[in-house]
Amino acid sequence: MKYLIFALLMLAPLFASATIKPVDQVVVYKSKGLMQLKRDGRVVKSYKVVFGENPRGHKVQQGDERTPEGRYTLDWKNPKSRFYRSIHISYPNKRDRARAARLGVDPGGDIMIHGMKPQWRGMEQYLQKMNWTDGCIAVTNREMDEIWAMVKTPTPIDIYP
Repeated sequence: MKYLIFALLMLAPLFASATIKPVDQVVVYKSKGLMQLKRDGRVVKSYKVVFGENPRGHKVQQGDERTPEGRYTLDWKNPKSRFYRSIHISYPNKRDRARAARLGVDPGGDIMIHGMKPQWRGMEQYLQKMNWTDGCIAVTNREMDEIWAMVKTPTPIDIYP
């Protein structure tokens, strides 16, 4: 009996993750600090998010600490990110690279949705009240676990001002 209970407890996460239906769109409203996960046009889950220290406007170049605006794709996941898990946003796209070339700047990259560094444990409430990333979209680690489970790649992401 003890072994049966142990086996069921070990298998429970597999059954739980199998029942999570993935979302088909992610929408971010920078001015509201809001990210919504949607399925069939309906909001499944909403999160308060933070951005870079200079959040207004579209990302133009490396180091501007802005989050891009427009339609992109969540195209791959990094379970071993230096921040707690990360999901890559397909910035820069062709238009972003062309704009940067016209301006003679590097468009930057490595824009992600991610959690917080493990050593920042206990600081989540404080960090979710200020923009601190270099242009990424940050959530708490608990929230990142939920997002990780619901977002498969590729998934479109729309980022509005």
